[in-house]
Amino acid sequence: MALQSILQIIVTLLIGLLISIPVGRYLARVVTDQKTLLDPAFDPLDNFIYRLIGRQICRQGMPWKTYTIHMLLTNLMMAVLIYLVLVFQDYLPLNPLHFGAMDPLLAFNTAISFITNTDWQAYSGETTLSNFSQMAAITFPMFTSAATGFVVAMAFIRAFTPGRNGADLGNFYRDLVRFTTRVLMPAAFLLAVLSIQQGEPQTLDAAVTAHTMAGKEQTIALGPVASLETIKHLGTNGGGFFNANAAHPYENPTATTNLAQTLLMIILPASIVLCFGHMIGNRRQGWMLYAVMGALLLLFLPITIWAEQAGTASLTQAGIETTATATQPGGNMEGKEVRFGIAQSGLFNTVTTSFTTGSVNSMFDSFTPLGAMPAFVGMMLQCIFGGKGVGFLAALVYGIVAVFVAGLMVGRTPEFLGKKIEKPEIVLVSLTLLIHPLVILTPTAWSVVAPYALASMGNGGIHGYSEVLFAFATSAANNGSAFAGLNANTTWYNLATAFVILIGRYPPIIFMMAVAGSVAAKPTSPATTGTLRTDTPLFAVFWFGVILIVGALTFVPALALGPVAEYFAMRAHLLF
Repeated sequence: MALQSILQIIVTLLIGLLISIPVGRYLARVVTDQKTLLDPAFDPLDNFIYRLIGRQICRQGMPWKTYTIHMLLTNLMMAVLIYLVLVFQDYLPLNPLHFGAMDPLLAFNTAISFITNTDWQAYSGETTLSNFSQMAAITFPMFTSAATGFVVAMAFIRAFTPGRNGADLGNFYRDLVRFTTRVLMPAAFLLAVLSIQQGEPQTLDAAVTAHTMAGKEQTIALGPVASLETIKHLGTNGGGFFNANAAHPYENPTATTNLAQTLLMIILPASIVLCFGHMIGNRRQGWMLYAVMGALLLLFLPITIWAEQAGTASLTQAGIETTATATQPGGNMEGKEVRFGIAQSGLFNTVTTSFTTGSVNSMFDSFTPLGAMPAFVGMMLQCIFGGKGVGFLAALVYGIVAVFVAGLMVGRTPEFLGKKIEKPEIVLVSLTLLIHPLVILTPTAWSVVAPYALASMGNGGIHGYSEVLFAFATSAANNGSAFAGLNANTTWYNLATAFVILIGRYPPIIFMMAVAGSVAAKPTSPATTGTLRTDTPLFAVFWFGVILIVGALTFVPALALGPVAEYFAMRAHLLF
C-alpha cells in the first residue's frame, strides 16, 4: 500500500483522538449539570421542553426502574408516531412526487429500525419517502435514538460515581434534553452548513431534471440531504437519504465531507469513554478502556486494507504464484468510488461497523472475503467503541466479566470501581452477553434452510450465507449497514430483522440498568493493597484478552462458515 494511503488513515485516526479529548471533557460537564458556554442560548429552549413534559417530572432523580420505564415508554411513543407518518405519507405535506403510503410491514420494520439507532433500510429512500417523511420519520429519530443510547450509558456510570445517592441515576428527560440541545443540535447545525458548502443539497424541492449529452432527460432526486447526513454520522445512526448511501455524490460529494463523516462516526463514541473517566474521578480508568478499544480497532483495520489492496485471487493471470496486482493494479476496486480509493473506503467501512454507524461509502458485497471479515467482527463484538453509549456498555460487560474471572483467580470477591460484583450482577451481565449471539445465530440458521428466506438471496453458497449472517449481525448490533445482494423487503426479513433489532437493543439495556441499580445501592469499598486495580495496563491487557476469547468462542464457527470458508474456496479454485 502506498505511503500516502497509510498517512491518510493515521492522520484521520489521530484527528479523531485529539478531538475526542476536549469533547469527552465537555460531555462530562453536560451530563453533570455544570455550566457550559451554550447555556444562555439553550436554557430557554430547555425550560420550554421541561414545561411541556412537566417541570416536576424533570426535576426528580430516578432509580433504575423509573429511568428505564420512562425511556421505554418515550421510545414507544416516538416509534408509533414514526409508523403513522410512514403509513399516512400520502396524506401529509411536502410530498411533491406523490409517493404512496409505505407498506405497513415495511413501515413497522423502519419505525423499529430508526427508533433504536439501527437505521436498517429495506427500501430506497429517494423512490419511497417524501421530504416530510425524510425529516419527521427519519431525521428526527436520529437525534432521539442517539440521545437515548448516550443517556442510558450516563445513568449506568452514575452507579459507580462516588458520593451519589444510590437510588438516583439521574433524570431521563433532563439527560435527554441536555444532550440533544447542548451536543447534537448545535454540532449538527454547524456541520450541516459545512456539508451544504461542500455540495450536499438542502432543499424542499423533490427533484431536478437534467438534460444529458445524449439528448435524454434524467430526473435527479433532491431534498433535505445535508441535515440528515450530519446527524446520521454524528449520532452513529447510519441509513441514507439515497439508496447508494454515502457513496452517492449528494451524500458525500468531496474528500472533505468523506473525512468529516469518518470523524463524526468516531468522535462521540470515543469521547464517551473519556467522559466516563471524568465522571468517576479516575481519568486513568477511561484511558485504559480507550486503549483496549483502540487496540481492537488497530488489530482489525489493517486486515481490511491489506485484503482489499491485495485484490481478488481468482482474477490473477496464472494462479496462486501470480499476484493479484497483475490484473488488479489498484487492488480490489469493485464496489468502491474511485474518488475515495481503497484506503478511505476500507477505513470508512471499518469505522462504520466498529462504531456501529451503518453508513457506507462502498459496498460490502464487493469486498474480498477477508476484507469484509472485520466488519462482521466489529458488529459481533459490539465494543470496538461501538455506537452511542451502547458500545460503551458492551465494553463494560466484558470488563465486569474480566473482573469476575480475575477475582476467581486470586480468590477475592470481585470489585469494579469500588463496587462488589456478586451473583446478581454476574447473572445479569451473562444474560446481556448471551442475547447478542442468540439473536444473530438463531435467525441466521433458520434463514439458510427456510425456502421463503432462501428466495431472498442474491447469491448462493457461502457468499449467500455471509449475506444472511451480516443482515442479522447488523440488526442485532444496531448498525444497519447491509451486505447487499439480499432482498430484505419481504415478510420474513421485515419481521425477523425488526424483532432482532428490538431484542438486540432493549433487553441488554434493561439488564445493564438493573446492574446499575444493584451496584448503586452498594457502598463504595475503599481501595487497599489487595484491591484489584482496573486502571492499569496489565488489567487492560486482560480485558482485551477476555473480549477476544469470549468473542472468538462465540462467533468464530459462524465466521468460519462464511468469510473464512469463502476465502479458502477462492484460493482452492486456483488449484484446479
